[in-house]
This record gives sequence, structure tokens and C-alpha cells, in this order.
Amino acid sequence: MITTPPQQTIQQKTTQTMMPLLALCLGYFMTILDVTIVNVALVDMKEHLNANVTGLQWIVDGYALVFASLLLTSGALGDRRGNRTIFLVGFALFTLASTLCSLASTLLVLQIARAFQGLGAALLVPNSLALLSTIYTEAHKRAQAIGIWAAVASIGALSGPLLGGFLVNAFGWRSIFLINLPIGILGFLLTLHSVAPSTRVARRSLDLPGQVAGMLALGMLTFALIEGNSLGILSPLILAAYTGSILFFLLFLWREKTANHPMLPLKLFSERTFSATNVVALCQTFTFTGFIFVISLFLQEMQHYSPSLTGLALLPSFGCALLATSLSGMLMTRMGTKRVMNIGLILAAFGCFGLALVETHTSYLLLACLIAILGGGLALVLPAMTNAAISHAPRSQSGIASGMLNVSRQVGGVIGVAILGALVGKQQAFLSGMHLAFAIAGGVLLLALGTAMIFVRTREVPLAR
Repeated sequence: MITTPPQQTIQQKTTQTMMPLLALCLGYFMTILDVTIVNVALVDMKEHLNANVTGLQWIVDGYALVFASLLLTSGALGDRRGNRTIFLVGFALFTLASTLCSLASTLLVLQIARAFQGLGAALLVPNSLALLSTIYTEAHKRAQAIGIWAAVASIGALSGPLLGGFLVNAFGWRSIFLINLPIGILGFLLTLHSVAPSTRVARRSLDLPGQVAGMLALGMLTFALIEGNSLGILSPLILAAYTGSILFFLLFLWREKTANHPMLPLKLFSERTFSATNVVALCQTFTFTGFIFVISLFLQEMQHYSPSLTGLALLPSFGCALLATSLSGMLMTRMGTKRVMNIGLILAAFGCFGLALVETHTSYLLLACLIAILGGGLALVLPAMTNAAISHAPRSQSGIASGMLNVSRQVGGVIGVAILGALVGKQQAFLSGMHLAFAIAGGVLLLALGTAMIFVRTREVPLAR
């Protein structure tokens, strides 16, 4: 009888455990990397594609808009067709769209390809988390896997400006999309060979009317915010877009209230902590994405930094964010979730108001301190608001609650780039627009702070399951 040595058995089990996790993390890594890596390439794109700031906003928001709009539906699609199948489709689509981005000859083609990247991201993120829960059935192993999966977000966000700056300096803006090809191909093959086909669960309704209404509401709002800077706020087209956005949002609410199987059960928002943390999530990402967009343009166009130097200049922000994320668990244990969230919002607001006073002659040392405070503060908010939201949602709807929190974050990002980016659209008034942008961001964070202080409960309240 031939027996397998214990050490060899342990190695086999470790490999069987780590390969699926690596595949799932690669998918999440790509989606987060593309949120930050694009910003350091914006000026190079502007020069080579003859784009203005409005065009650059659509490059960023085209991705985030589709990503935000389809997150909840993609999770339901995974339940119907199998999470592994939809995850593989997401990998293939994201990789193909990245290739199209790198080959884009015009601004419009790049914007369309970015939207398809957003679709790939929407297929990847919710299904990667669902697969984690399926693969790691033991509670402590699942917690460890989700912790690693979540840490990838910080790594992706941190490496984006550094990697992007180096690539743009060496090879031009197209290279920031080509980097996704080896990641996407490796992730696809790993998923194919190491992740077992997932069993389909009960057929969840896709709620297509709700999906269309929600996407049109957000799309029209984004169009009005971005294009209003060039067409004029009172132009008929912009006023029609705002009106359409409101009407489709009301239609979305009506649909979700009356549908038998709504995409988003509105009863979730009857719990005040869950509602409040979604407001905090929107405000947090509004500030983060708007900050990255505006400060990247400031460093390259006003300070005349190269793309690689811009990436290095942003390192204090992402470094402090990584440190804050790693300490957040300990801080929440000692101080409580609500207090950590409030401290993060206060620090981030302080950083925003400080950046509202920055001039072209401001020393980099002061600028580095401000962006470090802002990055660290926003990073403290993220795990705290996530923990508060999920702990106050019914366990039977934890997946939808988590998806809704991600939607709120992505919607905040779309609106942040649209509003704050529009304020720096005119080159001759860039500084005054930047000052106003960061003052607004600081005010938004204070609104989030007030919401958290009033409505977020300090302990979990048992809910009907």
C-alpha cells in the first residue's frame, strides 16, 4: 500500500486552497487597479487624443457608471447562471476591453471601451465574493480569505499611481491597459482549473425594469453634471437630463416597492444605521475619486510633474491609507466602529479644507502631509462603515446589503468625478476651481460626519431574520 507523506498532503491542500483565492483576488485586483491607474495617465491622454477635461471625466466615469449600475444585477445573474461562469465571463470581457482601450485611436473609442471594462468589473466583483463564501465553508477560513480579498483593494489602489506613472513615462498611456492582459489571462486560467463549477441557487429575478430605470437615472445625472460645464447649466438638454434623471429615479423607487422580486428591497433602508452608512459610503468615495482626479491634474498641469513623479507624489496618501486599513480592525475593537468612522471623517475633512488653500508655490512637504491625512482618514472610514452596515442588515440579506454598499460607493465616485472635475475644467481658472472643489469635498465629509453621529447606532440591534 502506497501512502502519501503528511508533508506532501499538507502542500497539496495548501495549493488547493490558495489557487482559487489567488484567482479571485486577481479579478478584484484588476478592477481596483483601474480605478487609480488611469488618473496618472490623464494628461498624456489629453495630449495624444486632443481631449478636454470633460472628455477625461468620461474616461473615468464611463467605467464607474457601468460598474455601479450593474453590480446588483450581476450578483443575481451569477445566482442564475453560476457564479464561476459569470466570473469567467467577467475576466474575458475585462481583458478584451483592456485590449480595446490600448488600441483606441480616438477619444470616443476609448470611452466606449472603458464602459465595457466597467461591465467586466461589475461581473467580477460580486461573483468573486460569492465564490469565496462557497469555496471556504469554515467560518475562520472564510474570514481569513475575505480579509485577504479585501486587502487586495488597498494594494490595487496603492500600486495604481506608482505602476501607472512608471508605465506612462516609459511606454505611454496605452501601456496602463496592456498591463491587464497578463493579469486577466492568468486569472482566467487559474479560475478555469482551480475553481469548481458553482451550483446554481434558486432563480433570482433579474428585475430588468428596475435595472434599466436605475441605470438611466444615474446615466442622465452623470451626463448633466459633466456636460453642464460646457453646454451650460440652463441649456435645454441639461435641464432635460436632470428632469429625466429625477423621473427615472422615481420610477426605480416605484418599481422596487411594487415588484415581487425587487433588485433592491427597500425595506433594508428602514434600518437607520444601514441607511446612514450608505450615505457615508457615497460621501467617502465622492471625495476619494474626486480627490484623485483633481490632484493628479494639479500635479501634472500646474506643478508640471511627470506621470512617474505624480505617482510618487501620491504615495503618502496611499501609504497612510494602507496603514490605516491594517490598523482599523484593532482600532474598532478598542474604540468602537462609530468612533473610528467619525475620527476618519474628521481627519479627511481637515485634509480637504487644507487642500482648498494650496497654491502653485506651496511646498511639497505641506502638500504631502495634507494628502496623507486625507488618505488615512478616508481609509479609516471604509472598514468601519462596512462593518456597521453589514452588522445591521438581516443575515438573510447580507449579500444584497453588501452589494448595495458597493453601489453607493461607486455612485459616489461617479458623482465626485463629475462635480469636482467640472470645477477644474477651465485651465485659466484651475486653481480657483480646485479650491472650491476641495471645499465642497470637505463639506460633503462634514455632512457624512453629521449623518454618522446622529443615525449610526453604537451596537448591533437584533433584527427579524
